[in-house]
Amino acid sequence: MSLRVMLVEDDRELRRTLRDALALEGYDVQTAASLAEGHALLSHAEPPDLVLLDLGLPDGEGEELLQRLRRERGTPLLVISAREQDGAKVRLLDAGADDYLVKPFSISELLARMRVALRHRGVHTRAAVTRYENGRLCVDLEAHRVSLDGTALRLTPTEFNLLARLVRSAGQVVTHRALLTDVWGPEFTEHTHYLRLYMGQLRAKLEAEPADPKLLLTEPGVGYRLAEPR
Repeated sequence: MSLRVMLVEDDRELRRTLRDALALEGYDVQTAASLAEGHALLSHAEPPDLVLLDLGLPDGEGEELLQRLRRERGTPLLVISAREQDGAKVRLLDAGADDYLVKPFSISELLARMRVALRHRGVHTRAAVTRYENGRLCVDLEAHRVSLDGTALRLTPTEFNLLARLVRSAGQVVTHRALLTDVWGPEFTEHTHYLRLYMGQLRAKLEAEPADPKLLLTEPGVGYRLAEPR
């Protein structure tokens, strides 16, 4: 089961960037753009396994959520803020934050610090696979680049997200349900025709013979598998 991350960030572009990056790593991401939305998620959604918290929210200070979390549970929490004063960092760390990242930061640093915070709670995670090579095909998820024989390919966002999900589990079968949930959302678990359509489009772009695929393999009645890298 994917680890649940609650992201509280009012900047729309940053929120989208972080959500997409975390989803590629296999996290189940719930987002909030305000203090009120953050409180609502804590009250009504499944408890998160980790929280990423901005401080300056449009309707209050994110520190309020930190205080609530520390009263109710020991969920790992990382502050992500543009505020870089040492006094603020020390106060929030003393108040129970596990870490404090000053914007801007790299996705790789954020992911590493998340793994550390989870490890301190006894949850061990590994860095997700972000690069795949097999013959003519090369996929670099961090660079958001897919190339065939050294030539960059243009994929739609959905095609890329589907391929990325398979890259993270290269060599292993990923069920129809898992693919639909991770790429389209939990409300799409019965829409297997989406998978057939987009897998056909991917094969047309990636396979030498789409009707006889060597990379994007079908496991009848179960799901799909990306051939092991080599």
